[in-house]
Amino acid sequence: MSLKNRLNRKNLKRGIVFASKVGDFVENSIGKVMEDKNKLADELPENPENMKWYRVSLDKGLSGDGSEYYIYVKKADPKKLCIFFSGGGVAWNEYTAARPVTGGKVAAGLPNYYWNNLRPFTQLMNINIGITDIASDKNPFKDWSFVVITYATGDFHVGNNDYPYKTEDGKDDILHFHGYVNFLESMKVAKELIPAPDKLLIAGNSAGAFAVPALAGEIIDDYYPNTRSITVFSDSGQLLYKNWRKTTKNIWRSKDSIWKSIHSDNITLDWYKELFRKYGDKIRYLYSSSDRDYLLSAYYNDIINKKYETDQDVQEDYYNQLIDMVHELKEITPAFGIFINNWKIPLITMGGTVHTSVRELHFTAFTQDGISMAKWLADAVDGKVYDVGMDLLSNSKNKSKKRRNLRKL
Repeated sequence: MSLKNRLNRKNLKRGIVFASKVGDFVENSIGKVMEDKNKLADELPENPENMKWYRVSLDKGLSGDGSEYYIYVKKADPKKLCIFFSGGGVAWNEYTAARPVTGGKVAAGLPNYYWNNLRPFTQLMNINIGITDIASDKNPFKDWSFVVITYATGDFHVGNNDYPYKTEDGKDDILHFHGYVNFLESMKVAKELIPAPDKLLIAGNSAGAFAVPALAGEIIDDYYPNTRSITVFSDSGQLLYKNWRKTTKNIWRSKDSIWKSIHSDNITLDWYKELFRKYGDKIRYLYSSSDRDYLLSAYYNDIINKKYETDQDVQEDYYNQLIDMVHELKEITPAFGIFINNWKIPLITMGGTVHTSVRELHFTAFTQDGISMAKWLADAVDGKVYDVGMDLLSNSKNKSKKRRNLRKL
């Protein structure tokens, strides 16, 4: 290797280390400010106030790294309840398990796949933004009661395993795939807080979007069997991988009914097929995505090319896969409501489009075809289900079919 190349590599390494330190510093500083200025949610009291977010620590809950687990709740209209599954990445093998998210890794562009604990910073991702915003009158769900099932296990909320792995520095460790246990404990709180809603919205973004069709049936049958107005909504839940069934069965150790319903590389689609098979038109079904999701395309690139990064090519793959997915969702039922957008945020979306919108500022601020996601979702839970942004998927069917053959891993 030439001297110039050695110097370039050394400078690159120094730059990554510097960016990593800055990222960790920023995250930790924000968390400290939240703690010092008493910005963290209070623990749920015996008589909670309406329209205030609280934290509920669950004794039997556990985050991925073995630390405490808690959820967020807000008591408002007792007749309108949203069960919201939070996102936060995924771990599907030993390599990804060893690389949880940190502010430093994000800043340095290093592989980081899932949040493995709930630190102060994560409150910013879970409440008081988008659909969970209690300050903005533009949020049509402001007066709904909420149970936000937080996420720090890397298992789409369906795991039940203690998974041994080697850390990046070669040490033995355990990743607690306890998402399903956390879910069950969370639902006990939900049932006690809001026992009999007339309207039920089961929603989730990113990793939580996958959980919605996997767990909605249990929520309906075991906790709210008498609720008649039910809507399920997944925001950004597309990640094709041929080994989802093996991962769910052998790594996450999900219960049989969850892994046995997986038959393809599209885990979300399979779970929605099973949900519709059981409940049919009893439920209103909704799905949303941006057309070239910068983050999910990076995950997909890692799966097929071992590169945790996005570029125009993998964004185009995502786009063509989305065409297929929307078509297949409509085959489940033509009444499946779809919201597609092409929103971009400079310096964040890396040439692609946004990853999730339901718990972002653009939930109410951005529009597609003149309609915000907030309005589309509010109309749907009131029984008016329609599609937005379908013209963005007007690519030729022939091109889509060619891509379908290439996407198999």
